[in-house]
Amino acid sequence: MATKQTSFPILSPALAVKAMRDNGYKNAAYAIAELVDNAVQAGAKVVEILAQEEDDMVQTRRRFRLKQLAIMDDGHGMDADKLRMALQFGNGERLNDRSGIGRFGMGLPNSSISQAKRVDVWTWQAGHAKAIYSYLDMREIEQGELTQVPEPKNVKPPAIWIDRSVTAPQSKSGTLVVWSELDKCDWKTARSIFKNSEYVIGRIYRYFIGKGKLRLRMADFVDAKTEATTDNDLVANDPLYLTPNSQLPSPWDKQPMFDIYGVPTPIPCTISGVEHTVTVKYSVAKNEARGVNAGDEVHGKHAKNNVGVSVVRADRELELQTGWCNAFDTRERWWGIEVNFPPALDEIFGVTNNKQSARTLAEYSTIDLDLVAEREGFSSQQELHAEWSKDNDLRLVLVEVKKAIESNLGFIRQAIKAQATRRDKPERHPTFGDQAEIDGTKGTKVRQGEGHKGTSDLGEKQSNEAKLAQITKDLEADGLSREEAQERAEQWIRRELKYEFSEVAIDTGELFTVRPSGGKLLIGLNTTHPAYDNFVSLLNPNPVEENVVSDIASLTDRLAKSFEGLKLLLYSWARYEDEQTDGVKKQRAQEARQDWGRVARQFFQKD
Repeated sequence: MATKQTSFPILSPALAVKAMRDNGYKNAAYAIAELVDNAVQAGAKVVEILAQEEDDMVQTRRRFRLKQLAIMDDGHGMDADKLRMALQFGNGERLNDRSGIGRFGMGLPNSSISQAKRVDVWTWQAGHAKAIYSYLDMREIEQGELTQVPEPKNVKPPAIWIDRSVTAPQSKSGTLVVWSELDKCDWKTARSIFKNSEYVIGRIYRYFIGKGKLRLRMADFVDAKTEATTDNDLVANDPLYLTPNSQLPSPWDKQPMFDIYGVPTPIPCTISGVEHTVTVKYSVAKNEARGVNAGDEVHGKHAKNNVGVSVVRADRELELQTGWCNAFDTRERWWGIEVNFPPALDEIFGVTNNKQSARTLAEYSTIDLDLVAEREGFSSQQELHAEWSKDNDLRLVLVEVKKAIESNLGFIRQAIKAQATRRDKPERHPTFGDQAEIDGTKGTKVRQGEGHKGTSDLGEKQSNEAKLAQITKDLEADGLSREEAQERAEQWIRRELKYEFSEVAIDTGELFTVRPSGGKLLIGLNTTHPAYDNFVSLLNPNPVEENVVSDIASLTDRLAKSFEGLKLLLYSWARYEDEQTDGVKKQRAQEARQDWGRVARQFFQKD
């Protein structure tokens, strides 16, 4: 006989906690940042990110994989009650405290289970030898064995962590958090954890690091006997590049790469009689940072990873919002904008409980203010502004931030465009370049206007994001890495031309392939075909600038090969047509040549 159910809780603790594991942390670096927040709120001056790896043999190849990850600080530590509260979801001693970077009571448990099945915590206020300890274990929670945060016990932290720490041996107080069974962590090595943390966490806490308020140390090891392969401090990563960055090559390791643009925009607002200020700050790259192909240099690639509007809350970055950017314009990496606001405005900006985004501000990056006015029942932006000002509607702050960003960004983009115009660049030889692609695109538009339809034309109606995804996928299939494929696809979309050449290796007799992709026609040159070398010479856009040739003799030889290649193509077609003995086949070959010639005539015609 079935047991009658007598309890009907609204939530199943085991299922709720299991669902919380997929709580939207972008990656392990952002999850680690939550624990750094706790340490900073606890008055820590030093936070250590320590990774233990294990030797993992795969067949005959030796490799190291992440075993445990620890975050240790020298903050003021916790007593037993505070430790249990810290391990509760939605609890903590700073709930709704608007004075610092904490508040939501989700950091320690949420971030930990997003990466690992088990989290162990030691904390002390009179030396680590007198630490107290508690834990959360997902297996025990899912099986119903763990329904309460375990009562803290006096347990010393494992010596393997204390021995690797630079602060624990002498610090009176502190906390050690250890993640194990890292089943949700995408990065499998200490090196990958540190590399990504250096970029992300260095940017999130740039103000704390830059002002000397916080030291963030990273170190790894295998066991008690091995030396660390990594042991260094994180440096501040300023996306506005207004401070030197030791991650960059000279001279930007010693001086700012960008200049301040204009003056910061202060946007005041009043909440419950207390005045607060949102500050929008701008920067633009120095002329000397914008050389030929600067985007391919170390500092240019670094800037590429910092594209967007940096949203900062209480001097701690939440995110880089890219909705303000033109994703297909490489010049976007040469400006920086920061929006800095106090925690009192969390609801207005839409701050999430994991402190990874400001959702409402992100929505304003793409929405038209005329639509906002219409949605709110006003006939114009001006009427909306007047009424919201009269009502002290705090959403007006978002309107003002949007206007400040977009008006200044317009001038900044003009300045960056002017920089590119002024730069000394090698002159492209008038014989070479994109003229054939331009003429081919024009010819295609003429034929489209006459009613001729191509399979690729359907893709022209796709969004740029869909085009990017399709072209990237096709180029990856050709053997390019994802990064190379995406970079080339972005360039091609910006060009807005119908035809693009790529290189493919196929074992058929085809000289080239034709594929529709993202509204374009990709012409793939078969690298295994004997005529390939002639085609490379013929189709390279700028031999002098690309350093394909170094003297006149080489250039002459290159042109001769190109001319010979073109003649051989015509000869090979003539022979193919001549060999068609069957009347129908020969007629079809002749008709194909004639049709092709008519299309070519339109492509060659000049306005």
